[in-house]
Amino acid sequence: MVLIKTDSIVDATIDNIAVAQQTNLEVFSGVLQLLAETDKDIIVVTSDSRGSGKLVPFGQKFPDQIIEVGIAEQNLVGVSAGIASTGKKVFAVSPACFLTARALEQIKNDVAYSNNPVTLVGISAGVSYGALGSTHHSLHDFAVLRTIHNLIIVAPADNFEAEQAVKLAAETDLPVYIRFGKKSMPLLSAEKSFEFGKGRVIREGSDLTIIATGETVEHACRAARKLEREHNLAATVVSMHTIKPLDYNLLSDIAAWDKPIITVEEHSVYGGLGEACASFLIQNNFRNRFKIIGIPDEYTVTGSQQEIFNHYGISEDGITQTALALLGE
Repeated sequence: MVLIKTDSIVDATIDNIAVAQQTNLEVFSGVLQLLAETDKDIIVVTSDSRGSGKLVPFGQKFPDQIIEVGIAEQNLVGVSAGIASTGKKVFAVSPACFLTARALEQIKNDVAYSNNPVTLVGISAGVSYGALGSTHHSLHDFAVLRTIHNLIIVAPADNFEAEQAVKLAAETDLPVYIRFGKKSMPLLSAEKSFEFGKGRVIREGSDLTIIATGETVEHACRAARKLEREHNLAATVVSMHTIKPLDYNLLSDIAAWDKPIITVEEHSVYGGLGEACASFLIQNNFRNRFKIIGIPDEYTVTGSQQEIFNHYGISEDGITQTALALLGE
């Protein structure tokens, strides 16, 4: 497993969008393998997710550092919390839709309340499962987990952010939830800093700001490029990879420009990135024109991730049209 070489990002990145690299899950697996080579305290616990979590190579190399509990998400989290309480660095891996719904009580009590440093890894998040439909969509996880104290919530946008998030999670003594999709992701920026709770400015512009998270950041970048190329409009694009704690300092700086703000997320419009940003802005007397792009309160259409994105405007064209409408163009 070869991790991304950040020194080559500058040459590879054109207009802030490089060619597709690996899936973030493949990067996740590769980082864990590198960490486990020198740290026997790295333990992976899965709920029948070794294959979908890209953990087969990890299991082959470190059979004594991976535990399979079967399709039993509550047990997954409880077992992970118990192991973490002994000083191990535990990564609990399961589909996000099940991990953050079936095991919510265990996440709240066994992990967060008990302050056990488990990294909860929600795989195939958002609408990554596509045609499997609403039962397999994870459009609630930001909302429910934001209400739980003592839990960092992260949705990496590209391979660089995925690599850094996993490394930081292995170093922290706090519970962390990391959300991964299934799509191969491009490298979005040559900027190499990453810190939980600090958004990354991927592209700078003076007409509006698009704040996105996870796999929607790529679409925000493409929309910004289209706005510039076809409409002579310059958009700032922010990867707000950490949903909690939110980067309030960056959000304040953005709002102080008094330009329109759009948020984009692969999540319900209720309780996620958009509402977190809106709450902060309103309570701090900012009055920017503001729009949340996400999944509305309805039964989701059936299709691939991209088809669902297209339908709900979580796409290059959809974000572009929302930006033009917000600007009155």
